[in-house]
Amino acid sequence: MPRAGSIASDPFNLWKMGRYPMSYRTVLLGLAVLLAAIGITTASGLADEVDSAPTDDTGQWIQLFNGRDLTGWTPKITGYDAGQNYADTFRVEEGVLRVSYDDYEGPFGDRFGHLFYDRPFSNYVLRVEYRFVGEQQDGGPEWGRLNSGIMIHGQSPESMSRDQFFPVSVEVQLLGAEQGETRPTANVCTPGTIVSLDDRPQEGHCTNSTSGTFAGDQWVTVEVEVHGDRLVRHRVNGQEVLKYTDLELADEGPDTRRLLDAGAPKELTSGTISLQSESHPIEFRKVELRELEE
Repeated sequence: MPRAGSIASDPFNLWKMGRYPMSYRTVLLGLAVLLAAIGITTASGLADEVDSAPTDDTGQWIQLFNGRDLTGWTPKITGYDAGQNYADTFRVEEGVLRVSYDDYEGPFGDRFGHLFYDRPFSNYVLRVEYRFVGEQQDGGPEWGRLNSGIMIHGQSPESMSRDQFFPVSVEVQLLGAEQGETRPTANVCTPGTIVSLDDRPQEGHCTNSTSGTFAGDQWVTVEVEVHGDRLVRHRVNGQEVLKYTDLELADEGPDTRRLLDAGAPKELTSGTISLQSESHPIEFRKVELRELEE
């Protein structure tokens, strides 16, 4: 996707997240900050240990997609109000969640769509299995070929303007490839947001992961491990391919400014999850999530 971040605050009717006991990672982070404040040089070592601490495994997997219908999900398509599923863009057939353009009248027409899960999250592992199918819809942008995404820490669909292309969020970009192409998947893009890679703010809108290239019709498993605004990891078929930190709203852009002016916090500690419609048909056969301790 090319720029339109998120927000756990009252103006956008986001879920009030519960508080959980401090995890091992949280304790280590606190120690690192304390030691840094008093000038002890081992603080950086503790920070590294926080970053590499094992993921909590105690949570139960929640099936966000039930395999039968779109219960728990809300579509938002450019040019339409939240809840309007233009031309049945998002549908469930044969146990698969499909993004389809069979019923479109005419070309794609910048009808960028997102299917939002109705509850936001903060600390979790999200697992998605996807593949691209068929041909890109006529009139879709060139970059939309074999291109979709998972949006995390996003704004609510109701807080988007009617003609807004993309929710302010952080995108886990999903790409397929044709024969002879090299196109990694599970990249990161930042519509209205900022992330840091290797402790430096990202340069440019999208940053490629280190994943391999996958044919468009090949089923691929992507996991996104999210720790509030502190740390996000992308995995493809079990292999870590990207890591970034310090998620926050950008200072520029009309969509982001509207959120900030309404009182949204700059730090992206939680938000919505949504699946993209960007003009190339795609299928999702699994969308599941396991919550983590803070």
